[in-house]
Amino acid sequence: MITGEIKNKVDKIWETFWTGGITNPLTVIEQFTYLLFIKSLDEAETIKEKEAEILGIPFEGIFPEDKQHLRWHRFKNLGSPEEMYRIVSDEVFPFIKNLHGQEDSAYSKYMSDAMFLIPTANMLAKIVEGIDNLPLDDRDVQGDLYEYLLSKLSTSGTNGQFRTPRHIIQMMVELMKPTPEDIIIDPAMGTAGFLVAASEYLRKHHQDLFLVQGLKEHYHNTMFYGNDMDRTMLRIGAMNMMLHGVNNPNIEYRDSLSEMNKDQDKYTLVLANPPFKGSLDYEAVSNDLLKIAKTKKTELLFLSLFIRILKPGGRAAVIVPDGVLFGSSTAHKAIRKEIIENHKLEAIISMPSGVFKPYAGVSTAIIIFTKTGAGGTNHVWFYDMKADGFSLDDKRTPIEENDIPDIISRFNNLEAEKERKRTEQSFFVPVEELRENDYDLSINKYKEIEYEEIEYENPMEILKKIGTYEKEIMDGLKEIENLIKGAN
Repeated sequence: MITGEIKNKVDKIWETFWTGGITNPLTVIEQFTYLLFIKSLDEAETIKEKEAEILGIPFEGIFPEDKQHLRWHRFKNLGSPEEMYRIVSDEVFPFIKNLHGQEDSAYSKYMSDAMFLIPTANMLAKIVEGIDNLPLDDRDVQGDLYEYLLSKLSTSGTNGQFRTPRHIIQMMVELMKPTPEDIIIDPAMGTAGFLVAASEYLRKHHQDLFLVQGLKEHYHNTMFYGNDMDRTMLRIGAMNMMLHGVNNPNIEYRDSLSEMNKDQDKYTLVLANPPFKGSLDYEAVSNDLLKIAKTKKTELLFLSLFIRILKPGGRAAVIVPDGVLFGSSTAHKAIRKEIIENHKLEAIISMPSGVFKPYAGVSTAIIIFTKTGAGGTNHVWFYDMKADGFSLDDKRTPIEENDIPDIISRFNNLEAEKERKRTEQSFFVPVEELRENDYDLSINKYKEIEYEEIEYENPMEILKKIGTYEKEIMDGLKEIENLIKGAN
């Protein structure tokens, strides 16, 4: 976790942006990220130089001989804010924009219209000094620091999205256990939080993949896919992936629900929290998505999309608003029936409504299913999450109660769940019962509540007690009255 000291340093840099006139959080994060990226490039180059020196092999880095003055450790020590500003704005920034040259990489595509917006030399000098004091050599700290920056998008933002809390993303990744062979997509990627978490999971649990050339190439070039319709998000997402060590993620400017998106049977894992932004016109939606459920609601259309883009055997863990689970419209029932009858619905994890505060108070759930095309749903596992380690108010302060470790533990041992009663926090529901209830997936439909019998006293006994208390009150009042008379 990021320490209070680092948070204070980030807050101070943020304040420098703010007082300098850059007040849009997305713009601050973009400009902040550019400089973090420039520093990271220099640090990575230095490490590679040292390794080459130890091994006694020639080294050709990303900074040519005549561009060494563009490196962080060089320009930060110039002494003159004006000279540093000139070099960063006129040389360093164009250099990083064209870093991948003519390559068709996510980075080069979305950096092409990036703009350097820091207005003054003194402001840049203060920000560079602040960033220089941040510990970016540790990958985990760097990731936490970036997440803290993104958490400052405290409103839904200009792109109509809200951030998925990092611990919820990590829980979903832990549940799905990505493998080195997976092809992973988030069709509504935002800042690429799910893709980053999946990449970090693989680094932690499958380190040996980097020793196999084919898997290493796959990790850097053909494993991670993300779509979004906001170029700022795409830029931040591309840099986020590169800062987390994925060289060439496949990040596209695309409306995932439109005819533009031709993907079919392509991915093995979907991790997503698609926007619940209401309704779209039928004309704006790909026709084949309407075949499963004719609807204008984005949350239902995205479920149809996930089914289409997954390969047979591919898995999905996605966040949906509660209405998807119990909505009574024809389209709601159709999409639930499709997943249950034609594929394998595995789990519904109901989350408390405060999970997305302060962005939104909507109640949500995680749906986990496998695309089979031939059914396979026998029993569906339900879990009633009551706490996620944070208070469920707008402040979201850390608390001890946290169901996430329990969710992961139980999901990894579903065999032991079969004997659980409906009164417990998790239980199985057979598919026959789901059919009988119009494929309703709301946990409250199946949960049983144990009521404790409370024995009350005999009413006559209660009346006697009230009489006794009343007499004691009247006697007390009489005593006070006599005291007052005596004093006068």
